[in-house]
Amino acid sequence: MTDARAAAADAAAAAATEAYQRIVAALIRITGDWTLAEDCAQEALALALDRWPVDGLPDNPGGWLMTVARNRALDVLRRGTVERRKLRELAVLALTAATAEPEREEIVDDRLRLIFTCCHPALPLEARVALTLRTICAVATADIARAFLVSESTMTRRLTRAKTKITEARIPYRVPTGPARAERLPGVLAVLYLLFTHGYNADGEPAFAEEAIRLARLLGRLMPDQAEVHALRALFLLQHSRRHARRDPAGDLVPLDRQDRSRWDHAAIGEAVGILSELRESELRESGPAESGPYALQARIAACHATAASVADTDWIRIADCYDQLARLQPNPVIELNRAVAHGYAYGPEAGLDLLARARAGGALDDYPLAIAAEADLTARAGDRVRAADLFRAAAARAHGDAERRALLDRADEL
Repeated sequence: MTDARAAAADAAAAAATEAYQRIVAALIRITGDWTLAEDCAQEALALALDRWPVDGLPDNPGGWLMTVARNRALDVLRRGTVERRKLRELAVLALTAATAEPEREEIVDDRLRLIFTCCHPALPLEARVALTLRTICAVATADIARAFLVSESTMTRRLTRAKTKITEARIPYRVPTGPARAERLPGVLAVLYLLFTHGYNADGEPAFAEEAIRLARLLGRLMPDQAEVHALRALFLLQHSRRHARRDPAGDLVPLDRQDRSRWDHAAIGEAVGILSELRESELRESGPAESGPYALQARIAACHATAASVADTDWIRIADCYDQLARLQPNPVIELNRAVAHGYAYGPEAGLDLLARARAGGALDDYPLAIAAEADLTARAGDRVRAADLFRAAAARAHGDAERRALLDRADEL
């Protein structure tokens, strides 16, 4: 029975990955009750772990889970005073749950509605990310709290407030149409970007990055005509392709220029490069050369790094050009910082230091460790190793994580 239970657990996990989001989305649409939808989905998974080892795996695990969750919702609603319409819609869902395929259009639309609802601009950005993790990705509240450096009880309250805001403000559970969709899409992409960053950072949770990639794939299937959706997925794939090479056996960070490139995920790199090629071809077919969006530019920068055979082969001039375009589209201190580094490698450290001084003139980067580290790297390349070592130590003193701090101190010691 132990082996059967283990097999059932594996099957339930696989079914949850595919079906959980669809079940929750469908039940939220009908009942309007986020907590009820999540509870019913979780209870269906728990029942699967009890029943499947005895009864065997159903032919359609996702449909089985949908039926059980729908029945549980019916039981709860029948005990209360509810609109007959909700019960009727749940009854209709019962007719389709057992045979519904994962990509049936109406169910796919439910998932897209859920993404746009979680990312509604009426909610604070942090709440959008947390609600996306909890409702769409089924990440445990404790894990979300750990990522945001707060207690589990604090995160529970934040999630409750976000759901209450959606209900009380009567935020529509739908994908906006026409100009409103174009207006809202950047906010959705920004949430996915932040979700990925939470997983990609030195001390982040890799599962968050993987969830961001999965959601980007979903969004790309549902909105195939949106170039920036595909560009964002390409960017995620390129960045995440280096995950196995970013740390040494001791767990310390390995800078990009010292990573073992044979350990990169070249299949992911190939997929991302293919996406970018298709986007470029589409642009040329439809309207000729056009200004790329911010995610496409970042993805092309990442592709320059990912496709270079070595550090010496990196096309820094192209990277610098992409950062010039990105700075025009989204002028902010961090992009100006990265632009300075790119120019420093493309045209010499003095050029980079000059741009970096301009980027830091407003004071926004004064305590930003990566800005100090960039100055240290460019200063070392300009020949002043003593000052560079001092700057690396100053950057380490401001670092937010132990892994980043150790990496900066190592660079100082080398000088």
